[in-house]
Amino acid sequence: MIKKNLLWLLLLSCGSTAIAQTYKPAAFTDPDRLKKIEATYPIIDQIYKKYAEDNHWPGAAYGIIVDGKLVHTGGLGYTDVPNKIPATSKSDFRIASMTKSLTAMAILKLRDEGKLKLDDPAYLYIPEMKNTKYLTKDATPVTVRNLLTHSAGYPEDNPWGDRQLAVSDDELVALYKKGVSFSNNPGQGYEYSNLGFATLGYIIKKVSGKTYENYITDNILKPLGMTHTYWEYTKVPKEQLALGYRWLDDKWVEQPLLHDGAYGAMGGLITNIEDFSIYMSLHLDAWPPRDDAETGPVKRSSIREMQYPWDVNYLTANAKTTTGRPCPNVSAYAYGLRWAKDCDNRVYIGHTGGLPGFGSQWNIMPDYGIGVVSFANLTYARAGYPNTQVLDTIMALTNIKPRQLPASLILEQRKNDLLKVIADWTTAKASGIFADNFFMDYFPDKLKTATAEAFAKAGKTLSVGDVVPENQLRGYFIIKGEKANIKVSFTLTPENPPLVQEYHLDVMP
Repeated sequence: MIKKNLLWLLLLSCGSTAIAQTYKPAAFTDPDRLKKIEATYPIIDQIYKKYAEDNHWPGAAYGIIVDGKLVHTGGLGYTDVPNKIPATSKSDFRIASMTKSLTAMAILKLRDEGKLKLDDPAYLYIPEMKNTKYLTKDATPVTVRNLLTHSAGYPEDNPWGDRQLAVSDDELVALYKKGVSFSNNPGQGYEYSNLGFATLGYIIKKVSGKTYENYITDNILKPLGMTHTYWEYTKVPKEQLALGYRWLDDKWVEQPLLHDGAYGAMGGLITNIEDFSIYMSLHLDAWPPRDDAETGPVKRSSIREMQYPWDVNYLTANAKTTTGRPCPNVSAYAYGLRWAKDCDNRVYIGHTGGLPGFGSQWNIMPDYGIGVVSFANLTYARAGYPNTQVLDTIMALTNIKPRQLPASLILEQRKNDLLKVIADWTTAKASGIFADNFFMDYFPDKLKTATAEAFAKAGKTLSVGDVVPENQLRGYFIIKGEKANIKVSFTLTPENPPLVQEYHLDVMP
């Protein structure tokens, strides 16, 4: 019965096997998916409007990115309160610590060019760090990677660091000459350090021969077409520049803007929603890994490396979604980026930004090809909260699925091989598709019995689905029956060619 049911399906499946196609993010590859997301825009607009009003934001701008395109924007309030200049997607806000990932990207580009190594001691590039006194004599020196991941041992320095933007390179070097103070030895824990990223900015200068501003502008911003992004606020057209405010005594009080300096590498960039969406699209475009030609200013593999959770720092067991549903999450610091995974196994990558006068945040969901960004001109505005609400809303109302990883040719081949064996388990040992462990862990007579029982429950076989890859050597496919479906899961070995080492057959309603 099994053999009869599967024979024609096997021939159909083998005859229609397609060569795996790699996915390249493009605009609106799925019109229905975009249509579902578009339907949420009125709700998204209301989320930002209410949050801005409730929290006294003078002005704000936000954007939604889908499959590499900025598909929706909004502006609220004013970038200049006395002159009532409205905030729009073209308004330039200082994005504070969102700058850090661009500094990290520049470091990786220099690494890719062979000009530095991430595990080098930082003193190789800044000799003034050579005689640094650590907490104990057995401490390892601060490395470039320590600086990227906030594991250099410097103390958390947000209140102090936020006031250092205009400090000169000479003043930064003088700090190291005098000696810095440590809260931990390098490599012994996560502690957020603006000093660390200012130091990376100076390393960019020492290695490239250009200031970090010029190097990032020439090698990242210009190639991406981010022509309305600035380091020095006096160079921003007045009608586009967002002024920063603090809410004091029931009124907005303008905060002084600091000039560009050594600490701008940790938080000085000024940009607008339209420009920054291009940078976010670059991060989304790094997925999935593929053979396509590189089109960005930095290798896709290096961008994925930036996004990896290098320094796990928090498990929030009592976390809740914005709707109040309990949903624990784990978070980590990557290279100039924050990484998080929630109870639904969804990954979020981005960064917050906060300075006197400003608050911002961006978040992408690489598996889903979507992202959100918002800027506000209020001191330490919690832009991340409405962004999270927006992503929660999109996920809840659209029920969109993760972008599908393309199946490898070997997964397709082994699927067809397994179909032949499932139809007749007496051919299993002679098939040559199983690894040397298989028949020590699985027994053909028992597999034959389990298969017969499963097909009896499923009834007449109607179709065989495509392979759903979990990675390039693990996946499953569904055999659809009249009464139930059968899920066939398998894992391949690291041999060449890969063989089946693990196999499961389960009846599904």
